[in-house]
Amino acid sequence: MGVNLRGRSFLKLLDFTSEEIRYLLDLSKDYKALKRAGIKHKNLEGKNIAILFEKDSTRTRCAFEVGAMDLGMGVTYLGPTGYQMGKKESIADTARVLGRMYDGIEYRGFSQSIVEELANYAGVPVWNGLTDEFHPTQILADLLTIEEKFGKLKGVNFVYIGDARNNMGNSLMVACAKMGLNFTSCAPKELFPSQELVSKCKEIADKNGCTITLTENVMEGTKNADVIYTDVWVSMGEPDEVWEDRIKQLKPYQVNADIMKNANPQAIFMHCLPSFHDLKTKIGAEMGEKFGITEMEVTNEVFESKKSVVFDEAENRMHTIKAIMAATIGQ
Repeated sequence: MGVNLRGRSFLKLLDFTSEEIRYLLDLSKDYKALKRAGIKHKNLEGKNIAILFEKDSTRTRCAFEVGAMDLGMGVTYLGPTGYQMGKKESIADTARVLGRMYDGIEYRGFSQSIVEELANYAGVPVWNGLTDEFHPTQILADLLTIEEKFGKLKGVNFVYIGDARNNMGNSLMVACAKMGLNFTSCAPKELFPSQELVSKCKEIADKNGCTITLTENVMEGTKNADVIYTDVWVSMGEPDEVWEDRIKQLKPYQVNADIMKNANPQAIFMHCLPSFHDLKTKIGAEMGEKFGITEMEVTNEVFESKKSVVFDEAENRMHTIKAIMAATIGQ
């Protein structure tokens, strides 16, 4: 029996089977091929979506907007000050209003409970563009990128370095467990993922013939890695005062040339972006001046190297998000 995701929301990868994730990846490849060939694919002409952003974004917004337009849909962007949800109108009421007007709703913001509540009341598919706990649309693009580079997912040795209890650390661990990649969290012990999620992922990984490992030792954790993945040290929405402690805490976990040399020869570097690999951003410049550093989670040498596939990931956001929308709204 084929996979049918019509009417489903896309809130976290824990909600989906390995077969369903595989279906979305294959559909993403199809849409990418059509896009590259310049073949129109307005499968959802006449449909409309709303994209709600409590947190700003470049890649997520552009991927949803371009993806929707490629599929023939209309898009309404509602930015941080563009709607009344949580201020003058409840989440449930906002969901029911938008669900009467749109065929799908994207939310990017804070608590996972908000996107879950939207999905409970909207009556149309709701897609998680990022919450504090999970970032599933990014992860699907990461899986597609890894498969493009290695020709497979199962058996790939994947290492996440940095704050392993944030939305990226959580989501990547889930994805690896679901799709058979050997996952290692390399972080200070106090920044490990929650024990509850680790236990759940180990149970899934056991069924899929892969492993979940937590370590504080950088060289031990990155040995034989095929993928080295990191993220910013301070997540969006965290207060400025967190920077000083986090920089001290994570400086030993910066991805540099030595770490890449410790990995397998064919290893790639991944990052969901934006990245503080130089001082060419406002925040990067401020942190550089304040703490006397020129790079944070990854050195510019690694970021700009041939091993870096960060812009392949960024492009793949569009193709995978297109597949999610098409599969859940219904082609």
